[in-house]
Amino acid sequence: MQIKAKDLAVLLKGSIEGDPEVSIHKASKIEEGEEGSISFLAKPSYEVYAYSTKSSILLVSNDFEPKKKINATLLRVDDVYEAINFLLKQFGQKSKRSGHSKLCEIADTAEIASDTYIAAFTVVKDGAKVGEGTEIDEQVFIGKNTKVGKNVILYPGVKIYHDCVIGDNCIIHSNAVIGGDGFGFKPDEKGVYDKVPQIGNVIIESNVEIGANCTIDRATMGSTIIREGAKLDNLVMIAHNVEVGAHTVIAAQAGVAGSTKIGAHCVIGGQAGIVGHIQIANGTKIQAQSGVTKKIRKENTAMYGSPAIDYTTYIKSYAIFKNLPELMEQLKPILKRPTNNK
Repeated sequence: MQIKAKDLAVLLKGSIEGDPEVSIHKASKIEEGEEGSISFLAKPSYEVYAYSTKSSILLVSNDFEPKKKINATLLRVDDVYEAINFLLKQFGQKSKRSGHSKLCEIADTAEIASDTYIAAFTVVKDGAKVGEGTEIDEQVFIGKNTKVGKNVILYPGVKIYHDCVIGDNCIIHSNAVIGGDGFGFKPDEKGVYDKVPQIGNVIIESNVEIGANCTIDRATMGSTIIREGAKLDNLVMIAHNVEVGAHTVIAAQAGVAGSTKIGAHCVIGGQAGIVGHIQIANGTKIQAQSGVTKKIRKENTAMYGSPAIDYTTYIKSYAIFKNLPELMEQLKPILKRPTNNK
C-alpha cells in the first residue's frame, strides 16, 4: 500500500502539519523509522525518538506539543492506537488464496466449498465440511465429521480431531491441537489408572483466535466451548468441559482445569492457573501467575496471588510482606520485654 499524507488524513479523520504530498508505503517503529514509512507516538517515554526519527509521517495525538523541531510530517488524530490499528490492518491485508494442492488428501465424502484454499500435505477426513473462503495451510489435519466455517484461517500444522466445530472467521495458529482427549483417568483399588473415554467434542464459536501450540481438549461428554470473539494467546491449555466466555482474553501459558466456566469479557494473565469445577464471573481480571482456587461470584473483580485474593488486598499485603525482616527487627525488643503474669 502506498498513500500520501493528505489521503491518510481523510481516512483517519486527522489533520496534517507538514508536507501533505509526502507518501508512505510501510509502517515502522518510531525508533527504527526510515524514509517512506509511517510511525506513531502514543507513550511519552518514546517522545525522544520523535525528534530523530527518519519516518516520513509521524502519527500523534491532537494534544501533542513538541518541544523541538520534528522533521517528519505530523498527522494528528483523536486516538493514536485506534488509527494505527486501522493502518496495520491495511498494510497486513493479504490477497485471498484459492485452489487445492495436488499433494493434499481430501476424503470423497468431505464437503469442501469451491473457493477454499488447501495446501500440500493437508488431510481432510470423511464427513468433514469446510466453508467458503477458508484457507488451510500445509500439514493441517481435519478429522472425521468436523465442521470448519467460512473465512477461517488454519495455519501450518493445526490438528483438529473428529466431530469438532469451528465457527466463521476464526484464526488458528500453527500446531494448535483442538479436540485431543481430556485428562480423564480413574484409579482402581490398586492405584492403577484406567482411561475414561472422552466422547464429547470441542465447539469454537465465530471470530475466535487461537494462538500457536494451544491445546483445547474435547469434553468427556457434551462439549468444551470457546465462545464468540474469545482470544487465546500461544501455549494456552484448556481442559475438558471448560467453557470460555465471549470476548474473554487469555495470555500465554495459562491453564484452565476441567469443567470450569469462565464468564464473558474476562482478562486472564500469562501463566495463571485456574482449578477445575468452579465459575469465574463476567469481567474478572486475573493477574499473571495467579492461582485461582475458588469460585469468583462478583463481576468485574480483580484477583492477584497464589492462591489468588482481591487485587488491592494482595498489593497491600505484599507491601507488608516484603518488609517483614525490618518489621521483625522492630518487634524483637518488644518480644524480649518481661511480662507480668498474674
